[in-house]
This record gives sequence, C-alpha cells and structure tokens, in this order.
Amino acid sequence: MILHDAAAAALRRLPPETAHNAALWGLRHGFGPRATASPDPILATRVFGRDFPNPLGLAAGFDKNARAANRLFGLGFGFVEVGGVTPRPQPGNPRPRLFRLPEDHAIINRMGFNNDGAAAIAARLAAPPPGILGVNLAANADSPDPTADFESLTTTFAPLAAFLTLDISCPNTANGRVFLSPGPLADLLARVRARLPDNPPAVLVKLAPDLEPGQLEPILDTALAASVDGIIVCNTTITRPPDLKSAAVRERGGLSGQPLFAPSTDLLRRTYAYTHGAVPLVGVGGIASAEQAYEKIRAGASLLQLYTALVYHGPGIVGRIQRGLADLLRRDGRQTITDAIGTA
Repeated sequence: MILHDAAAAALRRLPPETAHNAALWGLRHGFGPRATASPDPILATRVFGRDFPNPLGLAAGFDKNARAANRLFGLGFGFVEVGGVTPRPQPGNPRPRLFRLPEDHAIINRMGFNNDGAAAIAARLAAPPPGILGVNLAANADSPDPTADFESLTTTFAPLAAFLTLDISCPNTANGRVFLSPGPLADLLARVRARLPDNPPAVLVKLAPDLEPGQLEPILDTALAASVDGIIVCNTTITRPPDLKSAAVRERGGLSGQPLFAPSTDLLRRTYAYTHGAVPLVGVGGIASAEQAYEKIRAGASLLQLYTALVYHGPGIVGRIQRGLADLLRRDGRQTITDAIGTA
C-alpha cells in the first residue's frame, strides 16, 4: 500500500475534483491496491442480518456513479456505499465545488448530487458485487415531488443492494433537507417501505449534524416508529469551527474530515443514548485512526464509514485502522465488536 499512498500524495497536487476523477479512473482500470491480509476474525460482525468481514466501510460520495465499486472492495473495506443517486441525471453545482483544507485535514464540498442518474448506475450494478453494497438515494434538485423520487429509486435499487440510504440531510442541493421534520419523514418512510420487495434490503436514514435544539428526538422517534433498519450519523456540516486554519474555510458547502469528528461523535453518543441501542448506528465523520474508530464504536456505532481520510492518508489507512482496532479490542478484553458498542 505504500506505493499507492505515495500516488495519493501525488494526486493532491492536482485540483481536487480532477484528482478525484483520476483516482476513480485508476481504480476502475485496475491500478488500485489490493488488501492482501485476511480480515482479523475479531472484526467480523453481523448487522442488518448480514455478516460484515469488518465494520469499516466507504462512505457515499466517493464513487457517486458506481464506476469503481467492485474495485473499492479490494482496498479492504467491509462494505461500500455508492451514490448519491437521483432518478434523473443531475449535473450538480457549478465548479469549483470541491475544496481541500490541508491544514485542517478537511474538505468542503458543494457538489450538489452530480450523478449519471438511476438507469445508468443501476446498469453498472447489475452483476452481484463482491461484498456488501449500499446505495445512497436522493431526490433531484428540481423535483416537484421528492418523495416520489425516493419511491422510484427504491423500486430500482432494492434488488441490487444490501442496504439503501435515504439521504435526507444533504446541505448542498434543493430538496436535500425537506424530510428533517416528523410529518414528511414519516410519509417518506411509509411510502418507501411499500415499494420494498419480499426479500428487502436494509433501509437507513442519514442524519444531519446541524439540527436545531429539540429537532433530533422527533426525527429519531419517527425513524424508530417506522422500523428503520439503521441510522447513519452523520452527514457533512455547514458550521465552521473558529479554529480552522485553511484558506478555503469561507467556501460554501459541507465540511468533512477532522473538524467533524468531535461534533459527529457527540451526536452519535446522543443518538445511541436516546435509542437505547434499539437500532444499529453507522458512525461517520472524521475517522482517520484506529483510536477514532474505536471511540465511535464505544459511542454507539455498530459500523463505521470514512472518506476524507483517504484523501490525506491514502488507501493504506484502511488496513492500518483495522489492525489498530483489532489491537484495541483485545487490549480491553473484548471478544467482538458488539462487546464494545456503547461502552463509553
């Protein structure tokens, strides 16, 4: 992985979106690394009724169009989430729309769900994937009926994915946050459930980190009442911590990476405490080390996702986190991931 980590460093010399597209091109054409070590058995876990070889997954947004999904499993991820996908192709926001904050190990994006549309992406996912695949679903920015968009996407992708994420918390597009109140969310979940096949994928909702006081609990109550299979905590943030140092800090969009770790982990901890572990949580936001991964698990996460860490640390970060996490579990006398969930 060392050579490929060096390649990732070279890509950082290119403009961010150019580098991103180059990385996907390389992975798609077989130039990416492959994890050679077998997963440590202590990291195996069962969530959503499915067996994950390890709890560390790739977050949505990296492979929006499912162009390199099968190759991404080769990096050692326990699962991969592609998308966000909208029913119709969507160009996203004008460029530039992706910004590195290197001094802060962070990224700001206002991509705007740019993607090739459901038909093209579903065609790329027609063959069974080599691992557990999730698809992130979103409404078109100009849709007059965002709920109908989610219904259509559910019909298309339910036969192709192990889980579907209803992205109700994107800050970068119209219709990205219209379901962050109980009434619209309950209607959305009921209508999505009605579109699921007999052998359904898991259905997850993705929380926003920028909720108003008193907004979290009604959303969680609604999700639990609808029997969602999982909750992802959380999306990017539109807030800007005062200690950010990078020049791009004033750019509009969602902030990810290290500055999001503390607030996202706090939200994860609050969500776990409120739900009493009734539903599996996926912890995402700022993970770049085994210690941070372990902290997410101890705060209540059953599974983990990362993205920004790949930009700054290269693909070798996946194996390093997994090896370190296994060591931390054994240090504390844990037999499985489940033994550590919520122990903080």
